[in-house]
Amino acid sequence: MSGNLTSVTEFIILGLTSCLELQILLLQILLFWAIYVATVAGNVGMIALIANAWLRMPMYFFLSHLSFVDLCFSSNVTPKMLELFLSEKKTISYPAYLVQCYFFIALVHVEIYILAVMAFDRYMAICNLLLYGSKMSKSVCTSLIMVPYVYGTLTGLMETMWTYNLAFCGPNEINHFYCADLLLIKLACSDTYNKETSMFPFLLIILISYLYIFPSILLIRSTEGRHKAFSTYGSHLTAVTIFYATLFFMYLRPPSKDSVEPGKMVAVFYTTIIPMFNSMIYSLRNKDVKEALMRELLRKKVFL
Repeated sequence: MSGNLTSVTEFIILGLTSCLELQILLLQILLFWAIYVATVAGNVGMIALIANAWLRMPMYFFLSHLSFVDLCFSSNVTPKMLELFLSEKKTISYPAYLVQCYFFIALVHVEIYILAVMAFDRYMAICNLLLYGSKMSKSVCTSLIMVPYVYGTLTGLMETMWTYNLAFCGPNEINHFYCADLLLIKLACSDTYNKETSMFPFLLIILISYLYIFPSILLIRSTEGRHKAFSTYGSHLTAVTIFYATLFFMYLRPPSKDSVEPGKMVAVFYTTIIPMFNSMIYSLRNKDVKEALMRELLRKKVFL
């Protein structure tokens, strides 16, 4: 059955909570608006800082792209969520649903592979330090960063087409606050095997990178050297752990009615909180970023 045979033309997004009390709704709107503003400010600030503060190491080049993807990821979800908070008619057309699904899937895969590229960069910096400058040249970094964007774009398109080819012939209520692909396929009355198994292969990529990094760090003889190596990629490891923990919870737990509400809370975390936290993690835990920020603030103070 193909997508154009479906009898469903729009979906009802039930939102984050069924509570209709005005004070609680206003509190939620203010909270998520503040988080979104902080996300935009943090990620735009990180991109501008890296561009203007001469942070020219490959790690910061990749970090600027991670900030860009986090900014796009949050902008794909939060404004629509705020619109649903304020709207009496919480519906979205099937084409609009597919568009948000496409950007969500594409941006998730782009972020996953940017984190993998950053893990590879940390592996080269720690395990092949003498060859790091020649191996991670500007052209190599540009080629590496193109892979996540191409892969994410194609994967998002492929999975969105799989969703389009599903048939929806029954209920159209989705108990979530954004266009969640996993909940959408539960409403389908056709085979969903390709959709359900498409999210898992990427999980091995970063894990393999760290299987190489950890033994190499432990083999460093000096305590100072090991400490420096751990601090070099500590921020990255923190961001990866938070991101993957939420993905594991969302995609590897057995689906049930009881798991919907906890799933929404976790989804809030990785759609709104993580894009805000990433810029904070890399700025507060990274000595170079903190020093560059202080130099920029002092320079602007002098000009004022």
